[in-house]
Amino acid sequence: MHCIEPRSLWRRLLSAALLLLGGCAPMRPTSTPVPPTVVPVPTQQAPVQPTPVRPAPGDAVQKAPHELPPPLAARTWDDFRKQAALRLVAATPQGSYIGEVAEPLLAIPVLEIELNGDGSVHSVTILRHPRQARDTEQLAIDAVHRAAPFGDMRHLKKPWKFVEVFLFDDERRFKPRTLDVE
Repeated sequence: MHCIEPRSLWRRLLSAALLLLGGCAPMRPTSTPVPPTVVPVPTQQAPVQPTPVRPAPGDAVQKAPHELPPPLAARTWDDFRKQAALRLVAATPQGSYIGEVAEPLLAIPVLEIELNGDGSVHSVTILRHPRQARDTEQLAIDAVHRAAPFGDMRHLKKPWKFVEVFLFDDERRFKPRTLDVE
């Protein structure tokens, strides 16, 4: 078994993801390229107090989010990406799916997630904006923040970044593309 430089692996994964995604939507020439969007992460945030809301009769009651188990220490970047994808699904049980990927997909945002040494989110960059259902970008970003922290990163080689492709179906549920790659 041979080792691949993490930086080289990132480039290959990103190139493969963008090539695969290129066929998902018709490409139209644009007059100006859209730069990646960096979503700042607040360093200090006051605790949010939920506002009690009573559901209307007949409305489905959304369960309170559950605590995620502590993240496992991944030995390699491949292990980490798989665990991160599973953690994204576990953190968003009502907004994600595991089974077959729907065709056609509603939207495919691609995010680059940069982490701090403790596994908390440093920043999120949108590498691919969907042409429709632009709200799925925020749904994906929110899922990343719900899944954090992703575990101690200090034993993995820097930069502590990974790319995830979110495959959204018509119900606006996502599947991390990493779960389809073996």
